[in-house]
Amino acid sequence: MEMDDNLAVDEAQKLARHEAVKQQVNREVQAEIAQEADKFNRQEQAQVAHVGQQIRGQAIDEVATTEVKLQRARGVARISQFIDYIFYLIYGIITLEIVLELFGARDSNAFKRFVDALSAPFLTPFKNLLVDPTAGRFQLRLSFFVALIVYILLHLAINGMLRLFVHKKTSV
Repeated sequence: MEMDDNLAVDEAQKLARHEAVKQQVNREVQAEIAQEADKFNRQEQAQVAHVGQQIRGQAIDEVATTEVKLQRARGVARISQFIDYIFYLIYGIITLEIVLELFGARDSNAFKRFVDALSAPFLTPFKNLLVDPTAGRFQLRLSFFVALIVYILLHLAINGMLRLFVHKKTSV
């Protein structure tokens, strides 16, 4: 989530720098046009005014494009936050299941059954993947650690894919 905040701050800083440079260039161009306009005849002045209007139109188009990109980045950041929340819940459920198994929680306990029911959809594909060492009631579920790692990698992959939609594409 901190990465998403950093992304938003970075995008805002880029936009601010871009706007400052664009305004400075626009002021310089307008001043230069005004100085040169006095030296030209009417036809040349009309051409200078036309060029000034084109530059102004391009600046407006660029601001509109940047605004669209920022809106898209905000939407993707919100989706990424939601996905982060879901995966953090999954991590918590799996970790709780690992801890309860490690400390030998009784299967007859209502809380243990509740955690088992919550974790079953996420852990069933990984059950009996590896040999789980046991000592009496205590069991180290190595398969569940593998599940945790797989879900972390899936989480990173999804967030990486979302970042592709936010970052500007560069042409080579």
